Amino acid sequence: MRLRKAKVRVRGQHEQLCGRMTMKVKIVSQEYNPLLKRKEIVFEVEHAETGGTPPRLEVREKLASKLKTSLELVYVRRMETKTGTVIAVGEVNAYDSVEQAKFLEREHIVARNAPLEKAEEGKEREKGEKVAKGAKGQQGEEGEKLREVEEREKREKGERPDE
Repeated sequence: MRLRKAKVRVRGQHEQLCGRMTMKVKIVSQEYNPLLKRKEIVFEVEHAETGGTPPRLEVREKLASKLKTSLELVYVRRMETKTGTVIAVGEVNAYDSVEQAKFLEREHIVARNAPLEKAEEGKEREKGEKVAKGAKGQQGEEGEKLREVEEREKREKGERPDE
């Protein structure tokens, strides 16, 4: 008869498996910028139990609840874990209105703060737009005809056609 060894898990692993990971968010400084109509916040996240640096979306949700504002108004600009520690330091902008946030926040910051499904859709759409541009990205008879025309024009100008 064989005895099985019981798996012993660390407390953090158990919480992670159960979906109850905890991280402590601390607001270090908070200033209101009346010109841009936003709060500029510096924060620290202690993430000893979660393992690595927590995702932006989770930090964004925690900060939105701590600031008592909507998730759509909060954008994580920067977040970095200091080497050898379990503390991440970052910057957040919390806007007064959604319109102000869309107007001021850069596109790549909005994309980084988007949920995974929306971020992946945006990347696929951008790839589709890049492929549609130019004759090299087109397929079928039309693309072939356009490539032939481009090669003919290059030969007439004395340039070498791309192969």
